[in-house]
Amino acid sequence: MEIEIATIGGYEEVGRQMTAVRAGDDVVVFDMGLNLSQVLIHDNVETEKMHSLDLIDMGAIPDDRVMSDLEGDVQAIVPTHGHLDHIGAISKLAHRYDAPVVATPFTIELVKQQIEGENKFNVNNDLIKMSAGETMSIGDSGQVELEFVHVTHSIIDAINPVLHTPEGAIVYGLDKRMDHSPVLEDPIDMKRFREIGREGNGVLAYIEDCTNAGRKGRTPSESVARRHLKDVMTSVEDYDGGIVATTFSSHISRVSSLVEFANDIGRQPVLLGRSMEKYSGTAERLGFVDLPDDLGMYGHRKSVDRTFKRIMKEGKENYLPIVTGHQGEPRAMLTRMGRGETPYEIDDGDKVIFSARVIPEPTNEGQRYQSERLLRMQGARIFDDIHVSGHLREEGHYEMLQALQPQHVIPAHQNLKGFAPYVDLAESQGYALGRDVHVTRNGNMIQLVD
Repeated sequence: MEIEIATIGGYEEVGRQMTAVRAGDDVVVFDMGLNLSQVLIHDNVETEKMHSLDLIDMGAIPDDRVMSDLEGDVQAIVPTHGHLDHIGAISKLAHRYDAPVVATPFTIELVKQQIEGENKFNVNNDLIKMSAGETMSIGDSGQVELEFVHVTHSIIDAINPVLHTPEGAIVYGLDKRMDHSPVLEDPIDMKRFREIGREGNGVLAYIEDCTNAGRKGRTPSESVARRHLKDVMTSVEDYDGGIVATTFSSHISRVSSLVEFANDIGRQPVLLGRSMEKYSGTAERLGFVDLPDDLGMYGHRKSVDRTFKRIMKEGKENYLPIVTGHQGEPRAMLTRMGRGETPYEIDDGDKVIFSARVIPEPTNEGQRYQSERLLRMQGARIFDDIHVSGHLREEGHYEMLQALQPQHVIPAHQNLKGFAPYVDLAESQGYALGRDVHVTRNGNMIQLVD
């Protein structure tokens, strides 16, 4: 069976992920993501009102026109998890394909919300829920099967999809860390990865996220971040002024820890910002997290400002606002607080807890710097970097190569500079660049089996 891979997006940057695999006459698309930094550098861009071609020209979503070179029919669009760099372009591109979107329940719900917010295109693709550990047949040949393997990442309900073909398995390895003691979920299913490496014809190709490939050791568990966060929160328990926390809205495990520790130190937690309300509300509704019944979640600006007025009236020492804006996003809640655009007043000595790391990208770094400067100018004390990454470091990559023993390796989720450490790592394990390590670019084709 002919096996061909189109590397469409995410092979020159972190963002706008999209890869298509053709097995015979059947094509499966993995991820359709947004490159948020390409949007943020423009003022007041509303992507939901824009045409896909304009967003392609902007470098914000994948240029999927290369799909016309694949001789087969798209049978499924499979996002790995609910981050925007993996689902943010579905509302712009999916309607071009007569294929369902297949994803885990939490991811499907987030995709549904993306589609509902779309103003330019009518996206009517079927949305099919499939949980980790389940499989579905692809196409009519009966020879190709899609499987979801549970992985741990900085968002719940993430999977690595595996396409089983007569020539071997294609494992799409974006994004994960090896977490054996996560906070809300089951550990990563390494047992299944090892089984896939030994079954049938083994693993034909492994497409791997290279984000932290140049960092030594292993990525710590989310339980490590939880202990660090608890230590910080306990240390400010006796402070009688304002404490504000921020983290990734989609990081439900971290948000749930913040809520729990706020109660432990005698403060009422409240979630503020549209994305905070969206992700936590969705996770609670689907039963992924059990949040307190009286936990306030407010996304609309007027209701947020009303909440801030109530906090100021009843005393900042009684509350822990958990807000959006950990990257210094211009319209996010923490940025507005830093600019003095909310009723919440930051006083000298107030604490701001960043339970997130700045994404190493110039736009984010600049915005985060501005946000912190504004907060410091008002007298805020910054607690930084209370976080663990969602991506594998060196030891995790060694372990995955050992488990899967793939014939071919394709680095992804980075630029050329970011691929280099992974190529060195793979070559130390007997692979060779140009032979079975395929460094590629957006819009390229890799023919694995003729």
